[in-house]
Amino acid sequence: MAKPPARRQGATRFPDLFDWLYSPWGSIRPFGSGQPVRIEDYTEHGAYVVRAELPGLDPEKDVEVTVEGGVLTIHADRREEHEEAHRLEFRYGSLTRSVALPGGADPDKITGSYDRGILEVKVSVKEPRAQSLRIAIEQPE
Repeated sequence: MAKPPARRQGATRFPDLFDWLYSPWGSIRPFGSGQPVRIEDYTEHGAYVVRAELPGLDPEKDVEVTVEGGVLTIHADRREEHEEAHRLEFRYGSLTRSVALPGGADPDKITGSYDRGILEVKVSVKEPRAQSLRIAIEQPE
């Protein structure tokens, strides 16, 4: 698959269209339920870290993080606060994003925190074994 063009900094006329076109299809369902959650992920100090933009949500009431079959899923619900708004550009409803955990991820060692609209989930990753391993050969006496 071709690498998407670099996104220009600054205002664009159609930022959501650009994001939709170059988002992974597994995380976006343009005609179904569930809107995408913007994330970044990286490995740091023996942990796989996923950070998700979830501004304005109560992490205890509105956010659920689960792991099943080596897949981490973030699910959130954003409820509309104003019934008679003149303009609605905020995204409301169900927001979902799933990412495959890397090899060696320990689903029993996961922590999560929420600060200033950013959910951060850390998954402990075991160090991979060396590619080659020397086996001791025993000899009978």
